[in-house]
Amino acid sequence: MNDFNARVIEEFRANGGRVGGPFEGRDNMVLITTTGAKSGRRITTPLVFLPDGDRLVLIASNGGSDKHPAWYHNLRATPELTVEVGTEKFDAEAEFVTGAERDRLYDRMVARHTDFGTYREKTDRVIPVVAINRRAA
Repeated sequence: MNDFNARVIEEFRANGGRVGGPFEGRDNMVLITTTGAKSGRRITTPLVFLPDGDRLVLIASNGGSDKHPAWYHNLRATPELTVEVGTEKFDAEAEFVTGAERDRLYDRMVARHTDFGTYREKTDRVIPVVAINRRAA
């Protein structure tokens, strides 16, 4: 984990899900903990999410890179994850959204955070959209 992510995770947990810096004032931060596809280690990643009913929607933009982010590869290998939103922590499962629903959700994220439109323009890959569903207790 890089130092930037480590600081964001620490701040998120210390402040009930609120962080400063480039995420100042955003109420849609989440921490996901996935299982490394190659290492098998548990890895925590801070992300911005889009609420969609009971689901949380994640965009695997990787800042517009031509490669999918590591967390996406991890979820492809093992779709079970742990989610932290605010002070709540729960187990969840990833659902890989495609087609018209994927496009609709991506466009909703762009309307909320214009950076995601820029990321889409920077790459030729179709940026994946992942819906996170809470697992029954």
